[in-house]
Amino acid sequence: MLIQYEPCLLFDIDGTLVDTDKVHIIAFNEIMGRYGVHVDEEVYRHRISGRMNGDILADLLPDISSADHVAIGREKEALFRSLAGDIQPIAGLIDLLDWADSVGLRYAAVTNAPKENAELVLASLQATKRFSAVILSDDLDHAKPHPLPYLTGLTRLNGDATQSVAFEDSKSGVTSASAAGLGVIGLTTSLDDKTLRSFGAQITAPDYHSAELRRFIEDRTGKR
Repeated sequence: MLIQYEPCLLFDIDGTLVDTDKVHIIAFNEIMGRYGVHVDEEVYRHRISGRMNGDILADLLPDISSADHVAIGREKEALFRSLAGDIQPIAGLIDLLDWADSVGLRYAAVTNAPKENAELVLASLQATKRFSAVILSDDLDHAKPHPLPYLTGLTRLNGDATQSVAFEDSKSGVTSASAAGLGVIGLTTSLDDKTLRSFGAQITAPDYHSAELRRFIEDRTGKR
């Protein structure tokens, strides 16, 4: 039996479904302040956004053991979840998901975030059952910027990379999606147009209301 490959949409979560950067920065500073490390927006954008906690903490706290990095990372994520409060979608997201449903376009989340964070965000958006799959880098041999997370998302949805679109906001995420052969839209919630394009985004947009974003999706997927 031949597999029918189809267009699909693949979304990162933090900075792409929701703009949670400020909450992550607060949580990092509360934890990292104990070690004399301050995380401002510049540090967050270039040394944290889109990376796995093990890599982040090895970078910011190189003199601490990997076992301690794991414990610190778990504490930070638990603190983030306690601070997240009323999570709001990036403007236009729900309208885009409604349109995707109306044209039979399946979508999944692909994230380096822990499972508990992904579940919190999707539940807060009342979108848990809307997503056909959630791909967690923790479950894979490689995280973003490796293409495996997005390749796994394509496999789960029987997606054709040449007809599908990924939405990302970080260097590692754009690199991952681009290497997987997807059309990549960069959300400028964290990085600017020039930076996102330099890592492989084909277009950028501030949110999902962008007319250029919608045209790109329609042209790539053939759905209208």
